Amino acid sequence: MQKFKISTEVCFGKGALSALETINAENAVIFTDAFLKKSGTADKIAGFMKNCAHISVYSDIKPDPPVELIANALDFLLKANADVVVALGGGSSIDAAKSTVLIARKQTGKDLPLIAVPTTSGTGSEVTSFAVITDKDAGVKYPLVSDDLLPVKAILAGELVASVPPQITADTGFDVLTHALEAYISLQANDFSDALAEKSLEIAFEYLPEAYKHGDNELAREKMHTASCLAGMSFNAVSLGVNHGIAHSLGAHFHIPHGRANGMLLPYVMWYNAGLDGKVDERTAVKLAKIAKLIGLPAFNSKAGAQNLVNKLKQMQRELGIPLTLKDAGVDKQSYESVKAHIIKSALNDACTATNPRKLKAHDIDVILSNIAKF
Repeated sequence: MQKFKISTEVCFGKGALSALETINAENAVIFTDAFLKKSGTADKIAGFMKNCAHISVYSDIKPDPPVELIANALDFLLKANADVVVALGGGSSIDAAKSTVLIARKQTGKDLPLIAVPTTSGTGSEVTSFAVITDKDAGVKYPLVSDDLLPVKAILAGELVASVPPQITADTGFDVLTHALEAYISLQANDFSDALAEKSLEIAFEYLPEAYKHGDNELAREKMHTASCLAGMSFNAVSLGVNHGIAHSLGAHFHIPHGRANGMLLPYVMWYNAGLDGKVDERTAVKLAKIAKLIGLPAFNSKAGAQNLVNKLKQMQRELGIPLTLKDAGVDKQSYESVKAHIIKSALNDACTATNPRKLKAHDIDVILSNIAKF
């Protein structure tokens, strides 16, 4: 038996931020980063929270939040005696808030609601039971999985992503594509998750290039926010694959932004999973060919359709400035070779890899990596 559940309320479209006015709390905490505090965005969010007596702002969130940051954030949250937490920012801010709130609930026994307000269109973290924290000393990213990590409400406000720079738009956009494609071919995929993934891909392939080239296009920004959320709902139900397994390890070792690492790997992981190396996986190839048709690419058979989708992803990499090699991403050969074995081991043991449609060994990860490990 399979199950499918969506428990997070999603507020989107014009005036979505007004949903913050419904929060009634004595002590509210906004989790965000230093930039969003300095830019006044955190104050803007606080301005909507008219029914909160006291609002504190925790703004020490860093990319790839380390375990030490979670401990610091927990201390802040407990001292503020928080009744509600609003996570404002990208995946790092939302993941840090989710992890901290989970621990705070266990320590205090308090029902501490979490509301997510994403400022990037990529992670889908606002609707998932996943969070990722980093152990920098070990060079490992740990995916946390629990329904208790789900925000009670997600607010998708297009105006919050209007000023996102092109490169971050590209990185987060490829994160959307990766989430949707990996969920679509996951071993646990079902009709419900497929419907969400297909719509996410249809939107993202159409609107990501426009959002990248013309960041002030309000429709494109709103559509990418929607695509990200749909992809999040899809993979939250059926998990992901080895693309994320490898990207987690690359990010932990070399601090490559998560969406960028996903984007660098994506064509080669899809190529491998479809069996275009000569070991065709018909189920996966058929599904990828269906996506090819959905976005207007020729697919006279499953193999050709899957290959055309891979080619489309490579084309988009070039158009959106995704680094094509680790060298382009600022990684030197010696550093890579010194941790390559650890990257492969971590990818094989990553929780996301378990639902990859093709089972992998160390050699298979090495083959995938060889496409970007060019110096």
